[in-house]
Amino acid sequence: MPVASSAGPARPGPSPALALFAAAHGGPALAVTTVGGLLALRGDLRPLHAVAVTAALFTGQLTIGWGNDLLDRRRDLAVGRTDKPLVTGALPVALVVRALVWAVLACLVLSVLAGWRSGLGLFLVTAAGHLYNLGLKSTRWSWVPYACAAGTLPSVVALAEPTPHWAPFWMTGAGATLGVGAHLLNALPDLADDERTGVRGLPHRIGERLSRVLAAVLLSVASQLVLFGPAGAPPVWAWAVLVLVVVLAAFTLVAQGRAPFRAAVCIALLDVVLLVAVG
Repeated sequence: MPVASSAGPARPGPSPALALFAAAHGGPALAVTTVGGLLALRGDLRPLHAVAVTAALFTGQLTIGWGNDLLDRRRDLAVGRTDKPLVTGALPVALVVRALVWAVLACLVLSVLAGWRSGLGLFLVTAAGHLYNLGLKSTRWSWVPYACAAGTLPSVVALAEPTPHWAPFWMTGAGATLGVGAHLLNALPDLADDERTGVRGLPHRIGERLSRVLAAVLLSVASQLVLFGPAGAPPVWAWAVLVLVVVLAAFTLVAQGRAPFRAAVCIALLDVVLLVAVG
């Protein structure tokens, strides 16, 4: 007589689409795309250019995420990352490579549609992410790609407008400080695993506590740049948004896991909403 297994039926793995989304770091990719889309909404873009810029940002972020997981596959295997589809076997490497190639082609076409000036900005944003993946993340300069990409993002939209121009300095500074703050918080859950595999970026070198404090300061500074950068006095209700930002920044000092990074994403979205409403 066969003996019943106490383990129960095997749970089905995620669908290929969901696994691809996870391997592309879909959450952060969507966050960056949402920020870009809101900036495009605020700008004076033609509908085609607004769609092209937003879609190009998304496909570019997909290439960064898939490139990251492909390059880090051996490291992730060494530390047993169960949240990585390429490690668990939920995705074959060949499928991710094909998706990466198609995303690169789509990003190139969409960047052309956005206009050559904005396309160059999109190239800088995407290239910064790949330079991080290719080695900068293991150096003290790991923050530079984040500052470059997030600082360039407002200009990507501004350069797609009928009268192309670079974003004002205060907006570029807000993006750059947001990017560096997000980098510091995004690295926190993986500090130990990264150290084991030889990755020692800025957060690893200055430690968890200082990373949290520095990130909270940078996120708060970014919001103040957004609030006080535009001409004229900010409306009274904008101060309530700033208070919420400060609360979220303080939350990053004590939260664990991915919660601090999610708080940073919320701050970025609040800043863009504030910019759309006030600017």
